[in-house]
Amino acid sequence: MRRLSLRSRLFLLLILPLIVISGIASYARFEEAQRLSQSLYDNTLLAVALTISRDVAISEGDILTEQLLEELTTALGDPVYYRITGPGGGFVTGYSDPPDVPDGSDIQSGKPYFFDSTYLGREVRSVVLREFLNQPRLQGWMTVEVWQTVSQRAALSRDLLFQSIALLTTIILSAALILWFGIKLGLKPLLDLQNAISLRTPDDLKPIRRWIPVELRPLVQTTNSLFERLAKAFEIRSAFISDAAHQLRNPIASIVTQAEAAVSSPNEETLRERVASIAQSARATGRLTNQLLSLERVRGRSLRALFEHADLVALMSARIRSFAEVQLLNDIAVGFAVEGAPKPVLCDPVMIEEMMANLLDNALRYGLREGGELAVMLSFSEEEVAIVVEDDGPGINEELRERVFDRFFRADLDFGDGCGLGLSIVADIAEAHGGNARCVPSPKGARFEIRLPLNQQ
Repeated sequence: MRRLSLRSRLFLLLILPLIVISGIASYARFEEAQRLSQSLYDNTLLAVALTISRDVAISEGDILTEQLLEELTTALGDPVYYRITGPGGGFVTGYSDPPDVPDGSDIQSGKPYFFDSTYLGREVRSVVLREFLNQPRLQGWMTVEVWQTVSQRAALSRDLLFQSIALLTTIILSAALILWFGIKLGLKPLLDLQNAISLRTPDDLKPIRRWIPVELRPLVQTTNSLFERLAKAFEIRSAFISDAAHQLRNPIASIVTQAEAAVSSPNEETLRERVASIAQSARATGRLTNQLLSLERVRGRSLRALFEHADLVALMSARIRSFAEVQLLNDIAVGFAVEGAPKPVLCDPVMIEEMMANLLDNALRYGLREGGELAVMLSFSEEEVAIVVEDDGPGINEELRERVFDRFFRADLDFGDGCGLGLSIVADIAEAHGGNARCVPSPKGARFEIRLPLNQQ
């Protein structure tokens, strides 16, 4: 089933209740018209009965004149019939076969009694009136019965009904036209917004800056927020592609050059040396690729959906233990301490392990020497946890401490075989968890502090 447009939905939602209300109003108007016409004609019929009663009393029982009957019929539009009976039920004048009064009718003196009946096969409305006369020839209680056909009052009810229907139909049609064009005009800002967005190029993700009605502002704010996130995502992707291309170009070119040199090796010993250089370059390139992917994973998506309450002590002790076992062979001492009462930390455990791996790798490449020491400490407070990694290496100059977290930055380009992404990954992971990473002064060597809130808001 084809879905209706927004304009059609609004139109139907507004016009259908109007049609229903108009139908109810037409029915109520018809009932009211019937009551009104019956009341008017009943009052007229009573006036006719009183007129006949007075005329007969004045004429002392004579039949009504033809002129009076003709004037009554002309005035009322329907034939008028009557009968008058005197004291004791004696016939005085009029028609001899009036409609039968319903059984059990309570006809009180001086009060008219109305009822519906049939006369000569036609529907009629009748009134019965009892009055006391004190005339020489008519003395006592006299009963006046007057009846009239109802075609005119029915015609009046129909006329009132048709007038109401015509009026309400005109109102509905006018309302329909007003609603249709009013909705079209009211939706114009939405259509303008649609056209403005449709005319944008895929690269145009600037916020929407135009006047919009209050009702559309949440939609535009959400759209602008989406544009902002898309622009940021595209920026991250572009930066990743640019960095990857820039950083991988030289290692790959070096591998190609070394491979070509290996092909032309004069002897087996030279060949082995050149193949070993190729393997070393390939390992460095692989590490660079893995760190680029890690950086992209942290910056390219939100980690909130992956957060869970983790035991940071157990998580980090396992990583440090495996690192320490390997470094014992190089006579490097690795210490791990915990200060304060350990508490669960809301975090992404995989990213925390990645952050710790980069901190340890950075210390190994740039700070630790044979016989050196590495100290790792977790310090818990009420609101946050601090991760401290401190080595006894050469340290980092004060003017370089802020720059070490920049991508591809290395304090000494000739020192170590790192690619300058490890600490950048550490800083991004800390920021994604609502914390921060700093390089602080140390009397020993390099000291890094990462502070994370215990609970994310």
